[in-house]
Amino acid sequence: MRMSVELPLWRALTAYRVLTMLYAVGLFVSSHDSYDRPGIAVAYFAVLCVWTVATLPRVQNATACTKRFLTADLVIALTGILLTPLVVSEQHIQDSGPTLPTIWTAGSVLAFAIKGGWRWAAFASTPVAAANLIERGHPARDTVHNVILVWVASIAIGYVVEVARASERTLARALEIEAATRERERLARDIHDSVLQVLAMVQRRGAVIGGEAAELGRMAGEQEVALRTLVSRGLVPVSRVSRDAAEGAVVVAVDENDDTQVADGPVDLRALLAPFAAARVNLAEPGAPVLLAPAAARELAAAVGAALDNVREHAGEQARAWILVEDEPDAVIVTVRDDGPGIAAGRLAQAEGEGRLGVAQSIRGRLRDLGGGAELVSTPGQGTEVELTVPKQRVERGKAGT
Repeated sequence: MRMSVELPLWRALTAYRVLTMLYAVGLFVSSHDSYDRPGIAVAYFAVLCVWTVATLPRVQNATACTKRFLTADLVIALTGILLTPLVVSEQHIQDSGPTLPTIWTAGSVLAFAIKGGWRWAAFASTPVAAANLIERGHPARDTVHNVILVWVASIAIGYVVEVARASERTLARALEIEAATRERERLARDIHDSVLQVLAMVQRRGAVIGGEAAELGRMAGEQEVALRTLVSRGLVPVSRVSRDAAEGAVVVAVDENDDTQVADGPVDLRALLAPFAAARVNLAEPGAPVLLAPAAARELAAAVGAALDNVREHAGEQARAWILVEDEPDAVIVTVRDDGPGIAAGRLAQAEGEGRLGVAQSIRGRLRDLGGGAELVSTPGQGTEVELTVPKQRVERGKAGT
């Protein structure tokens, strides 16, 4: 059971209202001879006592302390202040004698502060200040001093309440994250002891048996890698699987037209690249988030998907690929490398002349639109390496201009 940080404040306010009510009544009893119209004062104190006692449940928490109650409570305080000149002598006012509710009035203002923060406190303090000046008849120094004191104190308490609420929300969120992390760790242990071991066994046995069992083993291996990624990272949204998945492809592509994949603010590129990890695709990335503008992150991930599609299509299904993500101060660099046969000299130019624009448009075109570039290095027999670079400043300026 979690205790709210506001609860002690409401309890203190409850005690304050009762004690200040008794204090106001005690002052009247001790000096009732100086009152010109004590009957009016007695009637007011009767209302004040009944109201204070009857509304004790109202100041137990923020839910019960409604706006209507706060308004009525403030009206009673203001009424007592404005009635003071009618029941006391002129000398009492000139001697800076207390008003009928005295310091009970501060309880009404503090209730506003605890309920709504410093803005509500400032709102409630203003009519109280005006009523005190009207009661005195002129802005005497001691009256102004008391008005400013109540004003500053109530606003300060309201601000402290807002900070306390924000801290409470932060703590609650941290506790939720901790609980979710522990639950994920528990599930990870259970999955590791059961599902992952079974998938690994199926992969090994399928490779030994061969035939259709080998294909089943290969699929089990890919699912093992995907499940390990899911357990270690949490659920990562995957837009769609490559159209060749049914034929054994392990590359996951990002849907370029899916605007729901990213938020309006910066997104973590790692979340978009995580689905690419598979049995033959190794992903290495920083431990901290790699933030990019949504459009830039989506295009960069799509370029990585296109590079992996080329690996699968031209290097063969048994080729391995490595993705390296580097978060530099002024740019994000993603390198895709494979151990395939490489690209013969002049092959890219020939493919572009034949109308095959996979590298020219799907990779280089995307990076060029982002103000970056794509460098392709390939040596026959030693694989291919594609380095994708997106400058951060260019992306931020482009985002600001949209």
